[in-house]
Amino acid sequence: MTAFAVVGGGISGLVAAYRLRGLLGPDAEITLVEESARVGGKLRTVTLAGGPVDVGAEAFIARRPEVPALLAELGLSDQVVEPSGARPLIWSGGALHPLPIGTLMGVPASAQALTGLVDAQTLARIDAEPRSPLHWRPGSDTDVATLVGERFGEQVVRRSVDPLLGGVYSGLSDSIGVRAALPTLAAALDRGAPSLTAAVAEAMPEPKPGPVFGGLRDGYGVLLDALLERARPTVVTAGASGLRRDGDGWWLDPVGRVDGVVLAVPAPRLAALLRDVAPAASAAAADVPLASSVVVALALPVGVDLPQNSGILVATGESLRAKAFTLSSRKWPHLAERGGGLVRASFGRFGDAAVVDATDDELVALARTDLAEVTGLRADPVGAAVQRWHGGLPQYGPRHLDRVATIEDGVAELPGLGVAGALLHGVGVPACVASATAAARAAARVAG
Repeated sequence: MTAFAVVGGGISGLVAAYRLRGLLGPDAEITLVEESARVGGKLRTVTLAGGPVDVGAEAFIARRPEVPALLAELGLSDQVVEPSGARPLIWSGGALHPLPIGTLMGVPASAQALTGLVDAQTLARIDAEPRSPLHWRPGSDTDVATLVGERFGEQVVRRSVDPLLGGVYSGLSDSIGVRAALPTLAAALDRGAPSLTAAVAEAMPEPKPGPVFGGLRDGYGVLLDALLERARPTVVTAGASGLRRDGDGWWLDPVGRVDGVVLAVPAPRLAALLRDVAPAASAAAADVPLASSVVVALALPVGVDLPQNSGILVATGESLRAKAFTLSSRKWPHLAERGGGLVRASFGRFGDAAVVDATDDELVALARTDLAEVTGLRADPVGAAVQRWHGGLPQYGPRHLDRVATIEDGVAELPGLGVAGALLHGVGVPACVASATAAARAAARVAG
């Protein structure tokens, strides 16, 4: 009998197990090894205010095909919901500002994009930037803060770029590389853009009809449950170790001998599992740092008047501990139907993990205090949920793509082995679905 193992029960591992079932057929033995007591990884749906609420990722990029296609396969297309179209705000300098339009993840194509968010001196600097020599070596890389700060100044970095990148990576632009996080910008610079503003203008995507994001009416839990049901793996709650070649297959503790393995685990675990079989790939994985974060979901009473915006991003250097708020019942019409208000407060950036270890009561109090500061609302919540994500997001630092190439090249030399997850080609759910699909196909090739 054909036997395969998947290590890691997050969305990447569950998709890999589902894909393996489709590739190998109903008789294949598929074992899912997950050391925590639940599957789903960094996706989790809880019950709050009488219904499901996501306390991990809550949306996916709708213009990528992976998630809609997967939902269609699983008969879940009717779960897709669209956001309201409400715009987010930025809290900077103790005041709320509209999220700038005409930027690439906060990097402006013109001074006009940041009018009102930065001071007149910074606007003049952006205006003058095309006349300053731009030194960029094709193929090079640096952190986003260095590139943007040298051209536009610190205010642009902290008030515009950090809030947007922090929402994706739970990091600062100091810890995020241009080439991995802003590939179209790096490509424009490689092609010889004469200035950073010109490169941003060239790199910005063409406007397309339809919503940018989508969500699931009943939360990501319905997707996780469907994948588990269709994959039908044997779930082993344990840590995996001892990966080694065993004849023309693999040995993995605690599973034993298998024909192939998919590793869908965070970077430190991947480094440990690959140490003996792919040392260079292991070292590259060990170089990927992780950021921790926490989500505090608050259910507010009926009658609370939230701002008519989808959320509030917080600039770096503000007195608030929260880095962002999602005004969920304004962002998602299906949540507004419940009555009352739903808000998610996010805490934790790369290098600032202490807040994640605060008690639940302390985190709820911080969320309430910061929400009152930015909105003026002081209503007592009728419910709350706290979810910590220790090491939840890899940091795509400078030369991250080189590390990914080393990992994938090392694994490609080993038949029956695949690697998937957020540390590779994107931290969002669509990227994880894509990497899991590729990893399952790579591992299954040994089965013909």
